[in-house]
Amino acid sequence: MNQGTSKSPLLHSEDWWAVWIGFAALLAATTGLIQTVPKLHRWTSNPLDMFQATGGADQGTILLPLLFTALLLGLVFALAVRVLGGRAGQFLPAFAVIFLLSVISYGLSRQVQVQAYGLEYAVWALAFGLLISNTVGVPEWLKAGARSELYIKTGLVLLGAEILFGHILDIGGPGLFVAWFVTPVVILFIYNLGVRYLKIGSKPLIITIAAATSVCGVSAAIATAAASRAKKEELTLAVGLSLIFTVLMMIIMPYAIRAVGMDTLVGAAWIGGTIDSTGAVIAAGAFLGQEAEKVAAVVKMIQNILIGVVAFAVAVYWCARVDRDPCAAKPSAKEIWIRFPKFIVGFVAASLLFSFVLMPLLGSETVENGILKQMSVPLRGWLFCMAFVSIGLESNFRDMASQMSGGKPFLLYVVGQSFNLILTLLAAYLAFGGILFARLNL
Repeated sequence: MNQGTSKSPLLHSEDWWAVWIGFAALLAATTGLIQTVPKLHRWTSNPLDMFQATGGADQGTILLPLLFTALLLGLVFALAVRVLGGRAGQFLPAFAVIFLLSVISYGLSRQVQVQAYGLEYAVWALAFGLLISNTVGVPEWLKAGARSELYIKTGLVLLGAEILFGHILDIGGPGLFVAWFVTPVVILFIYNLGVRYLKIGSKPLIITIAAATSVCGVSAAIATAAASRAKKEELTLAVGLSLIFTVLMMIIMPYAIRAVGMDTLVGAAWIGGTIDSTGAVIAAGAFLGQEAEKVAAVVKMIQNILIGVVAFAVAVYWCARVDRDPCAAKPSAKEIWIRFPKFIVGFVAASLLFSFVLMPLLGSETVENGILKQMSVPLRGWLFCMAFVSIGLESNFRDMASQMSGGKPFLLYVVGQSFNLILTLLAAYLAFGGILFARLNL
């Protein structure tokens, strides 16, 4: 950057580029310019079957659409990297490798037996990245494509479009009670546990783990890490813990709910309020039945709204208390705005736009089964998958071990998640068991 040259933050900020790219994709889908994004299909013994659709309008190979998707994403992100001061020529070949690793990760997660074990693409993508980073090492040219925050922030803007307020009204007060009563209590519990009792030295690490545990795993961790300026290794540690326990809880909780004869709607709300990944929530809820799947998904959706609220609260608290010089004046609104993750603006705006403008204008069929199901959800999946590969490439076990502080972060997560499970179960029983609210008839 040349001295004295003023650059607009709207063009020279990674957060704003995530907003522009996310909204460009949503606009392309809304206008019909892009009608679908390819998804890999389930396979049993032949991995090539994941590139073959088996019926409907999508019958045939998806290889060419997948290559087109990779090319289009590569060019769009290359433009962003170039404007942000990087080199597009270095980024593109690295991006191609990261996208290929994402295809392999997604493909493994679509194998029938692997799906049964609940090993989603995020687990494989992070594992591949960590494997490369901690064995042969990441070559310099490949590092140019590891733009984890840009990918996942763009995906979070798309996630905002998928949070439709009409669905929230379907289960109304009970869902709001479970998602919004428990979450702030758990965040405060984990933060105080980490600071006052476990005395973990890094407050950004503590609050990132707290957000990952109480809100929605990786998405909340990314937003909170940005607001608190957590280190890359701290974010990776929080994400790793979240993914490990997501897999375990996704498998164990549905069986436990059935084994004890728990009311399925109570169990579904419990699942939606505690399992960190939206995909894992839906899979676990589906095990209990169609109504349970809907309740679990909507509770998680309501909880996802808090991503922006938590990020804003953390930005304010960090400016006012954690990073503030005690002798300095109180932070201004401008300082808080500088700290605030701008991609959250896109997340909230997308939710409001789709909930209150496009749904009434275009109808549920076009928005949900067209724009969101055919474009937004699969594209977000690819972006998140590339982000997980990149997070793995940017991390190594030695740096992660230095953040463990004698196992305290692990203990923080386990105790925090245990508290979350107990409190959410109580809230789910009160809200969906006919105690505080009338039982739902779905």
